[in-house]
Amino acid sequence: MSLRLVFMGTPDFAVPTLRELAARGHAIAAVYTRAPKPAGRRGLELTPSPVEREARQLGFPVFTPASLRGEDVQAQFAAHAADAAVVVAYGLILPKPVLDAPRHGCFNLHASLLPRWRGAAPINRAIMAGDAETGVAVMKMEEGLDTGPTAAVVRVPIMPDMTAGQLHDALAQLGAPLMADAMAALERGELHITPQPAEGVTYAAKIDKAETRIDWSKPWKEVHDRIRGLSPFPGAWCELPGAGRVKLLRSTQGEGSGAPGTALDGNLTIACGAGAVRIVELQKAGGRPMRAEEFLRGTPVAPGFRLA
Repeated sequence: MSLRLVFMGTPDFAVPTLRELAARGHAIAAVYTRAPKPAGRRGLELTPSPVEREARQLGFPVFTPASLRGEDVQAQFAAHAADAAVVVAYGLILPKPVLDAPRHGCFNLHASLLPRWRGAAPINRAIMAGDAETGVAVMKMEEGLDTGPTAAVVRVPIMPDMTAGQLHDALAQLGAPLMADAMAALERGELHITPQPAEGVTYAAKIDKAETRIDWSKPWKEVHDRIRGLSPFPGAWCELPGAGRVKLLRSTQGEGSGAPGTALDGNLTIACGAGAVRIVELQKAGGRPMRAEEFLRGTPVAPGFRLA
């Protein structure tokens, strides 16, 4: 036996879950994803989402509505006669008729320990806040923003220098079997859901451009968490005289102190408001990511040099 599922997802994060559900033998009636986006220098070429590419390779029908609010789209969705919908970073709001259409409802894979970090950017926000752990949860969806009861959770430590990109990849791989196991339990009638606690609710708002510039007057830990929490995208940045805007991708705790934004040595150890960070990996505008030692061979940064 297997469930008849609709899968809804868009970015790379969702691909492992789609693969795992297919490998477990579930019948994927349809895959919903965001429409292809213009790409290339002139924006003339349309690039499908990672989920669309995977779905087509697996032979699943793909739907890319701009919205799920129209009656015709909702009727089409209901016509799939799904036992459940699995939603992973889809990117569109599911109105009530869509939430109610599958026989057992819609289940979301969310990259946080709910109710902490409900919302759009839970991976980035957990690291930027200096959290010591996070996780991934299977949640039965309601109309509220990530308010539904949870069915399964895996907890993950956030290592001191871990970036958002590294945590993203780890949670994607852990989330795939977690959701597949939840669907297996649902099929057996053994899936138990638990209301989220009323305490500890926080919201992971989308990253604003104003948050991406480094403020060297902050303590080193805040600077470090900002750098790794925004890496690789959208990237924390600063101005480096002679090199222009530079994106900082990886850092670690440095030694020493000095005027905020000042290089303390020739190895990109930069003073903060308290303590210092050492830049490990960075990227010039239009360039590729480079280790600090490679960057310094072409752009030396001497002690006393000031970053803005």
